[in-house]
Amino acid sequence: MPHAPAGPGPRRRTVLAAALAPLAAAGCAGEERPPAPKPGPEAAKDALVMVIRHAEKPSAGDTGEDDEGNEDPGFLAVRGWRRAQELPALFPPARSAYLPRPGAVFAAGGKEGAPARCRQTVGALATALGTPVRSEFAVGAESALARAVLAAPMPVLVCWEHQGMPRLIRGLGAQDVLGLPAAWPDRYDLVWMFTRRRGVWSFRELSQHLLQGDA
Repeated sequence: MPHAPAGPGPRRRTVLAAALAPLAAAGCAGEERPPAPKPGPEAAKDALVMVIRHAEKPSAGDTGEDDEGNEDPGFLAVRGWRRAQELPALFPPARSAYLPRPGAVFAAGGKEGAPARCRQTVGALATALGTPVRSEFAVGAESALARAVLAAPMPVLVCWEHQGMPRLIRGLGAQDVLGLPAAWPDRYDLVWMFTRRRGVWSFRELSQHLLQGDA
């Protein structure tokens, strides 16, 4: 009666397992995810970031004005220019001031529309502070903007287009802070203040009180 072929002996199984072990290890290593990048030093330091919307834009049927007073719907309305001119009063040099004087000022970059209005809004303030307006980031680049803000000298003021503010706040890591509204209200007279102490963000909403009719 024929015998069934003998299976591999113990020695052969040991040699085979040793030969396949490096291949199995390589396959497992290929499936591992790369380690998450470590946060930069700006993620740990205390921070104070103030966010404002650009000043009033023209209402339906109206036209704004450019820097030379020419009519242009992509620029601020007359009331918006008045707010921009009064904005330095919101940040006086006194230590007991309503709001601290910014160490850096950011505004949206771009040629017209909301970006132009953002730069116009903080132009007089930047002149009074003797600091340039940083406008290298366009609406849509809020993640990069947030990194630059956290690395800048504190406090920081950001003048931005209201629809991009949720992305900016997420970039700062402050999206879950207590009391934060779901969206920017239909107002131009607010300051959103984000303060980080020991890695924890807090939030305050303040009125500018610059023009008659501000809440």
